[in-house]
Amino acid sequence: MHGIHTVAERLQALDSGAVTAQALLADALENAASEQGRLAHTQMFEHTARAEADSVDLLRSAGVPCGSLAGLPISIKDLFDVTGYVTRSGSRVLAERAPATTDAEAVRRLRAAGAVLTGHTNMTEFAYSGLGLNPHYGTPDNPLAAGRIPGGSSSGAGVATARQMATASLGTDTGGSVRIPAAFCGLVGLKPTQSRVPLDGTLPLSPTLDSIGPIAASVDCCARLDTVLSARRPQPLLPRPARSLCLALPTNHVLDGLDDHVAAVFERTVQQLSSAGALLRETTFPELDRLPELGRGGGITAAESYHLHLQWLDEHEQEYDPRVRQRIQAGADMSAADYLELHRRRKQLMAAMDRAMAGWDALVMPTVAVVPPTFSELQQDAEYTRLNKLVLRNPTVANLLGLCAITLPCHEPGELPVGLMLVGRALTDRKLLHIAAGVEALLQHRE
Repeated sequence: MHGIHTVAERLQALDSGAVTAQALLADALENAASEQGRLAHTQMFEHTARAEADSVDLLRSAGVPCGSLAGLPISIKDLFDVTGYVTRSGSRVLAERAPATTDAEAVRRLRAAGAVLTGHTNMTEFAYSGLGLNPHYGTPDNPLAAGRIPGGSSSGAGVATARQMATASLGTDTGGSVRIPAAFCGLVGLKPTQSRVPLDGTLPLSPTLDSIGPIAASVDCCARLDTVLSARRPQPLLPRPARSLCLALPTNHVLDGLDDHVAAVFERTVQQLSSAGALLRETTFPELDRLPELGRGGGITAAESYHLHLQWLDEHEQEYDPRVRQRIQAGADMSAADYLELHRRRKQLMAAMDRAMAGWDALVMPTVAVVPPTFSELQQDAEYTRLNKLVLRNPTVANLLGLCAITLPCHEPGELPVGLMLVGRALTDRKLLHIAAGVEALLQHRE
């Protein structure tokens, strides 16, 4: 996104002494103090963040080697435990719980790399919607299109990054909750293979489907954060040229119901890739047409979230967002046999899709079928439900099938935001990042 500093740019400025960690934090906190900043966060970590920034500056001034993210302001979605702070998960139900006594593992890894943790970002209550609305703490505006939603569930994460309240943000993705706000806010969002980043210390929505990933300004930013989050050794990002790519364009399921703007931008982007030498083939994947079977009755997510919320619903039912509560309670009607059958079918589809993807470098599709809806469109429950399903449909492909995926902006400056999603086989995350970096360079050159 234009005007947003990348991780590499910020690190270079810190290394050269052109800026300090304290100065970066001060800018981030000033931006977060705005009206949209308050809506993008449920709480700030100002006291501890200042101490972290001071420590980084002292270490740098003494010539002590620092971590790979040292001094960078990073925001944390409000369902990760951060020592000393309450994990609310965007809910009033948990507002009075005790502060966390240990960091979530993903947070611990960011902190160990020297990141300055700025605050808990706002989100759909308990992460159960792709739209990002929160009636308890409010909902920030889309940073690229006033009056439109930022996407969810990691709504505050997308807005905090886009409005430079953080250099990058940590989010979760159960059915698109990193990639949807990234696409709607003109950013890059990575959903890694689930096993790549531990879920310890993260309030679950669906342990089977939950993944942890970053939202940032570029593919390189996400690659650097992924290296830290997955505890891998740093490797150079090597952009794949378009002429080396063999990409599949699914013609079923993911292209249904595209709005005109998304369809036009996607077609233009595909043509750009083809003109640059990429081999793109329209392909039907029967496995995609079977995915709705896994969502009946709320699917695995409803069953697992209902189990988690049993006691909280019993004690605090009226404190829930009614739209979220309804989705959770759908899990009450699922039998153990139904739940096990869903897992059997999912395992079968995962194996079939892995075989079908074997000859391709990646799948290419629009991240979201529509542009960010307006707030007014979502006032009626029926339209909220329809749009929520449509917004989640394409991103959920990767979660249900156990794949890795990344979204990057493909709209022109001034247009409504549209994301291009690249989907790779399980555990091909680094390969996917190399591909995405090449595609990103091509699209930026076009602009």
